[in-house]
Amino acid sequence: MRLWSLHPRYLDSKGLVALWREALLAQAVLKGRTRGYTKHPQLLRFGAAESPKEAIADYLQAVHDEATRRGYQFDGRKICRSEKNQGRTQTMTVTRGQIQYEWKHLQSKMAVRAPQLIESMTEVRRIESHPLFRVVPGVVAEWEKIRL
Repeated sequence: MRLWSLHPRYLDSKGLVALWREALLAQAVLKGRTRGYTKHPQLLRFGAAESPKEAIADYLQAVHDEATRRGYQFDGRKICRSEKNQGRTQTMTVTRGQIQYEWKHLQSKMAVRAPQLIESMTEVRRIESHPLFRVVPGVVAEWEKIRL
């Protein structure tokens, strides 16, 4: 499971579809609808949010927005929001080091899966985070499983 801190615009079509599926799984875990993945490192930061279920809903909404922008038809009804938090958006923090780590990790995936997109990635000067996150100074997150 990879819940990217990067903006979904950077993902290729396979990556965006996988992110939607994995974020829906994360939503199910946070709602207690599945026994698996409850201690997955990618979910630790959502579990620590002010409102974990709303945080994952906000995360999913941004993924859905990107998919819609590309002309995909992800089912937005799968995003579970509570009545009291309709329209309210949370923010969470992510460190600059985490963003940089994920950028390099994504580039290595894209080199294999979608090499035609690598050139456009090298032109990016300011890496944008997923809209849920506010970038703060710092190193790679403790929950990250670093791959060398």
